[in-house]
Amino acid sequence: MNELIIYAVVFAALIGHCLLAGKMYRTVHQDSGLTLREKNDWKLKALIFPGYFWFQYKKSKA
Repeated sequence: MNELIIYAVVFAALIGHCLLAGKMYRTVHQDSGLTLREKNDWKLKALIFPGYFWFQYKKSKA
């Protein structure tokens, strides 16, 4: 039973990670104010730590 709970938590974290990374990826891709290199840098960061870099991206745009 403990394994099932652990797998469920890991699965939920993985799904959340993927959804947030995808959201950031789309937002960065649509930003016409960034160069291709900047877009690629933000997209790579979105794959590593999407939650942290999402707020960093929003802070840099404000």
